[in-house]
Amino acid sequence: MRLLLDTHTFIWYVTNNSKLSSTAKLLINDENNEVVMSKASVWEMAIKYSIGKLSFDTRFDIFIERQLSLNNIELLDIETNHLIAIATLPPHHGDPFDRLIIVQAMLEGLPVVGIDAAFDAYEVRRLW
Repeated sequence: MRLLLDTHTFIWYVTNNSKLSSTAKLLINDENNEVVMSKASVWEMAIKYSIGKLSFDTRFDIFIERQLSLNNIELLDIETNHLIAIATLPPHHGDPFDRLIIVQAMLEGLPVVGIDAAFDAYEVRRLW
């Protein structure tokens, strides 16, 4: 199964945070699953890192590249059709990064691994 990680899921997974559900950890660790993360998540983390709301034990670029490689996580490109679809997405969720992740999940047919129950208002399968 191909899985799309929400931003917090990636952070919690790679930092071994106890907030990560056991189901999420099993899904990510399952070698039969292909794990992807939106480039929007990298953008979101870069913003939070740059303003001091997020920190890692190494420089941001090194941390991201290392974790993607170590954990076999692919980046999902942001396509024009994803951006256009946001214009018609109901406003159940206000966060622009989450709205893009929701649209990507819908258009690519991917379940989202994440804790945010606001995703449930959309035609997205959420696993947690």
